[in-house]
Amino acid sequence: MLVQIIKLKSDLPEKELLKRARERETHFKALPGLLQKYYVRRGEPGHYAGIYVWDSRESMEAFRKSDLAGSIPEAYEIVEPPKVETLDMLFKLRD
Repeated sequence: MLVQIIKLKSDLPEKELLKRARERETHFKALPGLLQKYYVRRGEPGHYAGIYVWDSRESMEAFRKSDLAGSIPEAYEIVEPPKVETLDMLFKLRD
Protein backbone atom coordinates (compact mmCIF):
# COMPACT_ATOMS: atom_id res chain seq x y z
CA MET A 1 0.00 0.00 0.00
CA LEU A 2 0.98 3.59 -0.58
CA VAL A 3 -0.02 6.88 0.98
CA GLN A 4 -0.03 9.93 -1.27
CA ILE A 5 -0.40 13.42 0.17
CA ILE A 6 -1.36 16.25 -2.16
CA LYS A 7 -0.98 19.64 -0.47
CA LEU A 8 -2.59 22.66 -2.05
CA LYS A 9 -3.36 26.31 -1.44
CA SER A 10 -6.64 27.85 -2.57
CA ASP A 11 -8.15 31.29 -2.22
CA LEU A 12 -11.67 29.81 -2.34
CA PRO A 13 -13.73 30.24 0.82
CA GLU A 14 -13.69 26.95 2.72
CA LYS A 15 -17.43 26.46 2.30
CA GLU A 16 -17.07 26.66 -1.51
CA LEU A 17 -14.02 24.38 -1.53
CA LEU A 18 -15.95 21.75 0.46
CA LYS A 19 -18.95 22.09 -1.87
CA ARG A 20 -16.74 21.40 -4.87
CA ALA A 21 -15.08 18.46 -3.11
CA ARG A 22 -18.50 16.93 -2.36
CA GLU A 23 -19.54 17.38 -6.00
CA ARG A 24 -16.47 15.38 -7.10
CA GLU A 25 -16.83 12.69 -4.42
CA THR A 26 -18.45 10.05 -6.67
CA HIS A 27 -15.56 10.31 -9.16
CA PHE A 28 -13.05 9.52 -6.42
CA LYS A 29 -15.20 6.70 -5.00
CA ALA A 30 -15.11 5.08 -8.45
CA LEU A 31 -11.30 5.13 -8.74
CA PRO A 32 -9.84 1.63 -9.01
CA GLY A 33 -7.34 0.95 -6.25
CA LEU A 34 -8.20 3.96 -4.08
CA LEU A 35 -8.83 2.44 -0.66
CA GLN A 36 -9.47 5.71 1.19
CA LYS A 37 -9.19 9.45 0.78
CA TYR A 38 -9.09 12.01 3.55
CA TYR A 39 -9.82 15.69 2.97
CA VAL A 40 -7.92 17.75 5.53
CA ARG A 41 -7.31 21.38 6.47
CA ARG A 42 -3.72 22.32 7.17
CA GLY A 43 -2.51 24.93 9.68
CA GLU A 44 -2.85 28.15 7.70
CA PRO A 45 -5.97 29.63 6.07
CA GLY A 46 -6.45 28.37 2.52
CA HIS A 47 -4.09 25.40 2.99
CA TYR A 48 -5.61 21.96 2.42
CA ALA A 49 -4.54 18.45 1.52
CA GLY A 50 -5.90 15.22 0.17
CA ILE A 51 -4.50 12.08 1.76
CA TYR A 52 -4.94 9.07 -0.50
CA VAL A 53 -4.40 5.42 0.45
CA TRP A 54 -3.71 3.28 -2.62
CA ASP A 55 -3.61 -0.49 -3.01
CA SER A 56 -0.62 -0.30 -5.39
CA ARG A 57 1.78 2.02 -7.15
CA GLU A 58 0.09 1.12 -10.45
CA SER A 59 -3.29 2.41 -9.21
CA MET A 60 -1.69 5.60 -7.97
CA GLU A 61 0.17 6.17 -11.25
CA ALA A 62 -3.00 5.57 -13.27
CA PHE A 63 -4.73 8.25 -11.21
CA ARG A 64 -1.83 10.69 -11.60
CA LYS A 65 -2.19 10.38 -15.40
CA SER A 66 -5.99 10.73 -15.33
CA ASP A 67 -8.18 13.65 -16.30
CA LEU A 68 -9.53 13.64 -12.75
CA ALA A 69 -6.09 14.32 -11.28
CA GLY A 70 -5.44 16.93 -13.96
CA SER A 71 -8.64 18.73 -13.04
CA ILE A 72 -7.64 19.34 -9.40
CA PRO A 73 -5.94 22.74 -9.95
CA GLU A 74 -8.94 24.19 -11.78
CA ALA A 75 -11.58 22.58 -9.55
CA TYR A 76 -10.11 24.09 -6.39
CA GLU A 77 -8.65 27.21 -8.01
CA ILE A 78 -5.26 26.52 -6.50
CA VAL A 79 -2.84 29.43 -6.46
CA GLU A 80 0.48 27.56 -6.64
CA PRO A 81 1.58 24.14 -7.85
CA PRO A 82 0.50 21.39 -5.45
CA LYS A 83 3.13 19.61 -3.40
CA VAL A 84 2.93 15.83 -3.71
CA GLU A 85 4.50 13.34 -1.34
CA THR A 86 4.35 9.56 -1.70
CA LEU A 87 5.03 7.18 1.17
CA ASP A 88 5.34 3.39 1.20
CA MET A 89 3.24 1.91 3.98
CA LEU A 90 5.20 -0.53 6.13
CA PHE A 91 2.25 -1.91 8.12
CA LYS A 92 -1.08 -0.82 9.54
CA LEU A 93 -2.18 -0.97 13.14
CA ARG A 94 -5.73 -2.19 12.55
CA ASP A 95 -7.42 -4.30 9.88
